[in-house]
Amino acid sequence: MASASNEKMGSLLAGLPVRFTTNVCEIASRTKKLGQDDPRRITHSLKVGFAITLVSLFYYYQPLYDSFGASAMWAVMTVIVVFEFSVGATLGKGLNRGLATLVAGALGIGTHHLASLSGHIGEPILLGVFVFLQAATSTFIRFFPKIKAQYDYGLLIFILTFSLISVSGFRDDEVLELAHKRLSTIFIGGSACVIVTILVFPVWAGEDLHNLIASNIEKLGDFLEGFGSEYFRTLEDSAESKDDKAFLLGYKSVLNSKGSEESLANFARWEPGHGRFSFRHPWTQYLKVGALVRQCAYRIEALHGRLITADTQLSPVIRNRIEESCTKLSLETGKALKALASDFRTMTKSPSADPHVANAKAAAKSLKSLLKSGLWEDTDLLEVVPAATVGSLLLDVVNCTEKTVESVYELGSLANFETVEATVSPEKSHELENICSDKQNPKMDCPHVVVKIADESPPVLPVNIGKTGQQVLDV
Repeated sequence: MASASNEKMGSLLAGLPVRFTTNVCEIASRTKKLGQDDPRRITHSLKVGFAITLVSLFYYYQPLYDSFGASAMWAVMTVIVVFEFSVGATLGKGLNRGLATLVAGALGIGTHHLASLSGHIGEPILLGVFVFLQAATSTFIRFFPKIKAQYDYGLLIFILTFSLISVSGFRDDEVLELAHKRLSTIFIGGSACVIVTILVFPVWAGEDLHNLIASNIEKLGDFLEGFGSEYFRTLEDSAESKDDKAFLLGYKSVLNSKGSEESLANFARWEPGHGRFSFRHPWTQYLKVGALVRQCAYRIEALHGRLITADTQLSPVIRNRIEESCTKLSLETGKALKALASDFRTMTKSPSADPHVANAKAAAKSLKSLLKSGLWEDTDLLEVVPAATVGSLLLDVVNCTEKTVESVYELGSLANFETVEATVSPEKSHELENICSDKQNPKMDCPHVVVKIADESPPVLPVNIGKTGQQVLDV
């Protein structure tokens, strides 16, 4: 038994360096991936370290320490609790902490003075009553949704500061000096946070919200562009295809984006104007667009569920009947969303999505007519249900896409997006160049118009189009 235990212990000790090396490599790999996913995390860490080092000078430097004493530690604590990843979050916390400390300090001093007038016996009683009333009232106010979203931290600091000054003032006569030092050090720490977060590689919550919604719209467009070909792919094609299907799963992140969007919108309201984002930017409209995008994502999730069972439930006869309409509808809707996302990301107003929306609505009308026609009378109902389900979901996606486009256009008007005139797409331009320079048809010229003026005949406008693409107008 002893020898077996020794062997087991020896094997554990022998494998310890290997396990240690493996764990270190794994941690290093995760750290590297975390930094590569968002390099701003590394910058933020350095900014926090710099800000804390900066305010620590009030504790290290003797002349500054003589002015503030041990209260200088409040500046360090303020940096630790206030400094956030984005400018808006830092400003929100800093202003909440500063204003709450100022108001609570003033009320605490007033409460201490009022309670001291009641005598030595009545003073602690009045202080206890005031502390109870303000703590209970402030805590209840924190339950209001709008207050909790933007001012919850401020109310928490208000309760802390008021209680600290009121209670400590009972034993310490220098309550005014205590309030002054606390307010000064918090102002110093908050100012250091704000200056560093704005001037040193700032991270704007509003810009993150803008890019998040644009990315969400683009992900839905990617799915819809490839849905038609994937859904009507035969079993043989599915076996042969080895393409990456990651674009079919990108919509999943959109389903859970509500919390991130609301947090970013709340932080963005605190931010000053920067770039093309004004101080009174319509952040509420961003949330409306995000809600419509999520509604579309829910329908896409149902479509993805039909995609999994497409090969087993859809018969070849029904497949051939609805393939053209469904594929065109899905493709045009995807193109509309991707064009919309591109314009939204660059903050431009362009009708580039309108032609695709019109084509999708035309395909939807054709699909509706097909579903209402009598082609399904001789078909088994169980075979029709999958096709009808997919068609209905695609029709809902078109309606939701149209609402999303309208909401983005409304946002563009409110946010003063730059207006861009419609231009010929590169694909169409390339096709036109190929037609005009076709070497296999030397007789084909570029389309042009020849106008002939004849004084002897009355004005007429017959149009003759020859084989060369020439239009002749006799006047």
